[in-house]
Amino acid sequence: MNVNCYDSTSDFGEYSGPSPILIAATSEEARARAVVTAESSGYRTVAVPMDQAARRLEFQPKASAIWIELDRDPGSQLDELLDQVQAEADHWPTIIASPLPLVDRIMARVSNPAVELLVDPPTNERIATLALAMARRSIDPRLNDISKEPSAVRLRQLSDEVSRIAATLARLSVGPTGATVEKPEPATGEVPGVSLDTVRQVIRARRLRARFFDEELFADPAWDMLLDLLQAEIAQHRVPVSSLCIAAAVPATTALRWIKTMTDVGLFKRRADPHDGRRIFVELSAEASQAMRRYFGEVGKLATA
Repeated sequence: MNVNCYDSTSDFGEYSGPSPILIAATSEEARARAVVTAESSGYRTVAVPMDQAARRLEFQPKASAIWIELDRDPGSQLDELLDQVQAEADHWPTIIASPLPLVDRIMARVSNPAVELLVDPPTNERIATLALAMARRSIDPRLNDISKEPSAVRLRQLSDEVSRIAATLARLSVGPTGATVEKPEPATGEVPGVSLDTVRQVIRARRLRARFFDEELFADPAWDMLLDLLQAEIAQHRVPVSSLCIAAAVPATTALRWIKTMTDVGLFKRRADPHDGRRIFVELSAEASQAMRRYFGEVGKLATA
């Protein structure tokens, strides 16, 4: 593997072609995974010890991208690095690959949309995410024709997924013919009460389908997360990001994309944990909460009609 290790005072040296990808990893195994991803995409790599990574970023190295590979919690070193990434991520593509238990820690410090967060990603998703990130920044002209890359199929799948999310949101305001339609007037009047048991029964019924059909056939992460957050709101429980990813019943990386989308459109709210600065909670916005409660009220009327 074409890996160069150096301390924080050294330079990248003179290279022909694209600058290397800067890798910070928590173990030799983690570093090797990141190196395979980068070199499979045709990039050189330079490895930086975790305890030197944040300081190195302060000097803005001439890197093609930053890749942070985590397989354990490195303690305060991670907090320092994440703060630096949050501040500097607009300068170069940044990708963080992490196990699910560290997601809350990362999300509490990194909200920059330029950062790609992958959770226990398979090799094809790693390569696809790197290629997409580099293509978006127009750093490497080799990526202009991604149809020739080995990961082209996965790239198209990811693009289709993003398009599907966008299309779902667009249907909130655009009719099937593309013509703009008037949104229905918001329901008014008193918000009906919803029992915790009712919401739990709906969630159990949704999960029961997996006993008889392939669970992916009914994947609907947006609705599953709305239900989970309504249940938590009624029970007065807090929901960390990692728990909401599990409730979405899709791969965690996909769930994170949906959480971001739902937050951007005002359905979810992020709230810092007042007792632990390394964790954030997700909750329904006031508008989403009222909409969910009114929905259950209408469904209850149909059930008793």
